[in-house]
Amino acid sequence: MKYFIRLSLAFLFILLNTGCSTPSEGKLEKAGLLLSDPIDDQGWNSMAYQGILNVQSNLGIQVYVKEDIKTEQQVAEAIEQFHLEGVNLVFGHSFIYADHFMQIKDKYPEMYFVSFNGAVDGKNITSLHFEGYAMGYFAGMLASEMTETKVLGVIAAFDFQPEVQGFVDGATLNNPEVEVLVDFVHNWVDTTRALVIFEEMKDAGVDIFYPAGDGYHVSVVQEAKKAGLYAIGYVRDQSDLGENTILTSTVQHVEKLYEYVAEAYDSGTLEEGNKYYDFAEGVISLGTFSSEVPPSLKAKVEAMIKDYIETGVLPHEQSN
Repeated sequence: MKYFIRLSLAFLFILLNTGCSTPSEGKLEKAGLLLSDPIDDQGWNSMAYQGILNVQSNLGIQVYVKEDIKTEQQVAEAIEQFHLEGVNLVFGHSFIYADHFMQIKDKYPEMYFVSFNGAVDGKNITSLHFEGYAMGYFAGMLASEMTETKVLGVIAAFDFQPEVQGFVDGATLNNPEVEVLVDFVHNWVDTTRALVIFEEMKDAGVDIFYPAGDGYHVSVVQEAKKAGLYAIGYVRDQSDLGENTILTSTVQHVEKLYEYVAEAYDSGTLEEGNKYYDFAEGVISLGTFSSEVPPSLKAKVEAMIKDYIETGVLPHEQSN
């Protein structure tokens, strides 16, 4: 891939040199990034990598990256290495890091810890939460208008993902005749299990798939493309995987949030605790619409999203 490197060793420690960048004048000195899975997943982890590169470039600091870090011991070793390198802002790009950071943060009061989608409290720690329900809701609405079989399929990683229920509600509330099949891989990256579910759903008449998982979503889209079916992209704009296959994508602009957090920390304005972000903050959106989507339907969905940004109220809530 053009922007992403693949590490040859799971625990390789990477220093990305800043070259001629201007040093940051704030409190941010160096930043570190922990990833639970490989960088080159074309989704959640690769977007985090791009985000940390943006931080490096825009704030003129050195950044360090470690991938495949999952266990408490691995996290502890990585944080100690970051500490020795002078890192004072650490991103843990998964919900699994919230608990690990809560256990270790008091040992490093001079470091600030940022995790995603986990519950935290106390000093020198923030957890960033993408409000996934609405993005799933609007994708479900779109899919319910495009389906011919009136059967949609969600291949999700875990049952706690709010975008899953959002997709179901958006589809069924918009079109009560639509059925949404939902199954869980119970893993972000298990392509084999995801493709088994895909085949089962395809046999059940699903003609639009929503693969809501980081590591297997590309494979599901590729199979949908082969079968002449549609899909909704996940995490990033995946129209490049097939403009006639990807109706749109539910996009989480991870790279923008990384820059925002780093700049807030650098200026001393980053708030501790659990923080939530949605369409209104500009870090969630729908991606490029396929030419398969009628212009009138695209305009309808975009108008509803604009109204949601302005009011914070979803379409079915307005009628109640």
